[in-house]
Amino acid sequence: MRLTLATVITGCLLSSLPAHADTAQLNAFKAVYTTAFDMGISLNGEAVRQLQQSPDGNWRFSSEASAMMAGISEVTRFGYQPDTAVTPLSYRYHRKVLGKSRKASVDFDWSKQSVTTVVKDTPWKMQVPVGTQDKLSYQLQMRLDLLAGKTEMTYSVADGGKLKEYRFKVTGEEQVDTPYGRYNTVRVMRDRGEEADRETLIWLAPELDYLIVRLEQTESDGKTYALLLKNLETP
Repeated sequence: MRLTLATVITGCLLSSLPAHADTAQLNAFKAVYTTAFDMGISLNGEAVRQLQQSPDGNWRFSSEASAMMAGISEVTRFGYQPDTAVTPLSYRYHRKVLGKSRKASVDFDWSKQSVTTVVKDTPWKMQVPVGTQDKLSYQLQMRLDLLAGKTEMTYSVADGGKLKEYRFKVTGEEQVDTPYGRYNTVRVMRDRGEEADRETLIWLAPELDYLIVRLEQTESDGKTYALLLKNLETP
C-alpha cells in the first residue's frame, strides 16, 4: 500500500489547535478500522494500526489489513524523543493478493546516512539526508507536525529504492461519521502535482491528537483502498 496527505483556512485551523500543540508527542494506541479495497477484486475487511514503545526505548508502528483473499502488512521501527522528529530504523512491507506475494524491506544506517532496500531478494543502497522517513513513519511525523500547527508539510521518503518527496497540505475541515463516533477533522491531501492521476485523502481528528479516522486512496490503475475508524484503545 502507498500510502501513504489551503492556506485559505489557516486562520481557522490555528485557532482550533489543541492547547498542548507546543508539546507535541506520540502516545501508544491500538486503532481498528473497517477497510474496503479493490485490487482486481473488491474486498472488505479490517485493519489494525498499533503504536507501541519497545523495551529498548525505540518504537514500533504497524499496520495490518486483511480480507478473505488479500492482505497488506507494514511495520516501521523508529527512534523518537518528545519534541523531536521521528527517526526511522527499519521498514517492512508484505502484500498478498490471490496467492501472489510481494515483500520489501528498508534498513537505515544513520551513521552513514544511507538506507539499504531489498525487493525480490535484490539489495541496493542509497544516501539519504537527515530527516528522511519511510512509507509508514511519515504518517506519525505528520501527526506531530499538525499538532505543532503546520498546514503544509514535505517529507523525504525512502520509497522503492528511490528518495521521493511527499508533499501534503490541509485542504479543509470536515465532520466525519465513523463506527466509533462523529469527529471534527482536518482533511489533508497529498499534493502530487496538477497532472497526477493518483489521489490520497486523509481525515485526522484534532481531539484524538490527529489520529487518522478516515483514509481514501485511488491508484493510477483505478484500484482503491479505504479506512474508517471502528475502535480505539489507548493506555
